Amino acid sequence: MDTLGRMKILLFGATGMVGSRIATELRDRGHEVTGLSRKGPDKGDVHDTAALAEGHDVIVSAIAPPRDGTEPEPPFLAAYRALIDGARASGVRRVVVVGGAGSLQVAPGQDLVDTPDFPEVYKKEALAGRSLLRLFREVEDLDWTFVSPAAQIAPGERTGVFRLGGDLLMTDSEGRSFITAEDFAVAIADEVDKNAHLRQRVCVAY
Repeated sequence: MDTLGRMKILLFGATGMVGSRIATELRDRGHEVTGLSRKGPDKGDVHDTAALAEGHDVIVSAIAPPRDGTEPEPPFLAAYRALIDGARASGVRRVVVVGGAGSLQVAPGQDLVDTPDFPEVYKKEALAGRSLLRLFREVEDLDWTFVSPAAQIAPGERTGVFRLGGDLLMTDSEGRSFITAEDFAVAIADEVDKNAHLRQRVCVAY
């Protein structure tokens, strides 16, 4: 970090719906962002985190479970184990992770992914996300934050106005759980700037 508070941030998944907006938000705040993805001109493999993260202050990851028809959990968790090990090897302690909503609780002891109406098409992905949260909760030597969006996230307006919660699914007065990708990116950037929820899961919703 320089004297003006600008940080060098390594961002995985920088071309996705969420990752691209995180990159924009961080750059607009004056941070230097190394944005990497699995495809395109700025390719970078999360398994190479140890080398890629050298010289950076923070690692942000917006990679999602694979959607190629295979079982998503094993490669997804393997990728994040590589990220965790790479962060340790590079000396970067701060890691901010884009998580899913499936592991948010709708009632004590009941996660959203376990409810009868949870869409089957997203279930394997959500279960992989829950396993990822459990993986990070075992990590005690890195300053991680796991940020879950509302049940629905989509492109929209950047308002900068939203609520932060913990493990419970948040809904509005009409029972809807929603956040725009733009405001979710604001929450991620806020967490990078403020380090307000170290070794915690936080959720973002209107």
